[in-house]
Amino acid sequence: MENNKKLALFISLAAFFIGMMFVGGCLLVSDLTGKSAPVVGGGNASAQKYRPGVGPNEISNIVKSAGPAVVKISTIKINQVAVPYSNDPLFRYFFGDQMPSKKSKETGIGSGFIISEDGTVITNQHVISGATEIKVTIGGKDMEYLAEVIGADYDLDLAVLKLKGASNLPHLKIGSSEDIKVGNWVIAIGNPFGFDHTVTVGVISAKGRPVTVENRRYKDLLQTDAAINPGNSGGPLINLDGEVIGINTAVARAQGIGFAIPTKTVKGVLDQLLEKGKVSHPWLGIQMTNLTPDVAHYFNLESDDGIVIRGVVPGSPADKAGLKQWDIALKINGQKTKTTQDLANVINNMEIGEKGNILIYRNGCLKNISFAVGEKPKQWR
Repeated sequence: MENNKKLALFISLAAFFIGMMFVGGCLLVSDLTGKSAPVVGGGNASAQKYRPGVGPNEISNIVKSAGPAVVKISTIKINQVAVPYSNDPLFRYFFGDQMPSKKSKETGIGSGFIISEDGTVITNQHVISGATEIKVTIGGKDMEYLAEVIGADYDLDLAVLKLKGASNLPHLKIGSSEDIKVGNWVIAIGNPFGFDHTVTVGVISAKGRPVTVENRRYKDLLQTDAAINPGNSGGPLINLDGEVIGINTAVARAQGIGFAIPTKTVKGVLDQLLEKGKVSHPWLGIQMTNLTPDVAHYFNLESDDGIVIRGVVPGSPADKAGLKQWDIALKINGQKTKTTQDLANVINNMEIGEKGNILIYRNGCLKNISFAVGEKPKQWR
């Protein structure tokens, strides 16, 4: 009996110490390196990046560090508006087409963030569009800086400002939006409804969202449930390393759905905005729609993979190349054009002046047409 008790005690102690060694080893590796974690469901542990849970002060510390580089942008627009009764027949009798008007001052508020110590600021194009005066207030400072627009692009909704007389300013690092994953924590800082330096926190809800706001079509946005409201536009969306991974841009008409331009878009055009003041967009100059099964059957095509050219802009690269209305594009540069987006993607990834070819179906015949990509005119943006 006594021997049985000793054996049971020995087994219990052995199990206890083995358990301590296992748990202690896991905590030690995690605590020292912050990179290792048990792998659930298989996989390569060394290829996975592990980040401990968000601590009670981690977000607060990031905000404290990044906040001073987030700015409030105030704009003034001067508009010409018709005077009251301008549609009155008596007024028109005296003034004819020269109807009197008066100037109206319109103010706006947005956000932005500094990316260099000499005062280079990134924001949205719609924040500063049409502004006759732009003032920027830096977090923690009472002083306002006058700002000038260095470059802007309507299509991408991006603008770069330069603060006059600024130096030695806090600034943020532009990180990689491609590395951020759905479910990762993010922090938004901005001035919603004029409430200076408001902080909201959430996660990345989705990536690559196409969104249309009025006449502007965003092709590739980050979606987040961090609260984004009017006035947040142009402010940074920040990861837990304190780096900007998006520019807060739009809010859907629903709670918990906000959007940001990914920094991969910014990085691709920042040099153009700084050096040329604009972004050059490749352009072919066609209006198009997807080929339907009925139309494919009408033309005796074996597949409905293709796009129908509904119109060709006069003087455009497509016009100069000889493309015509109702041509059916089957391939571009050897790639199938199953949808209009397939063709658009190929053009968007080409350089201005670069040559390519389109395989089209016209009047019962297949034909290869060569073209040279042009630069999209301002009126078509």
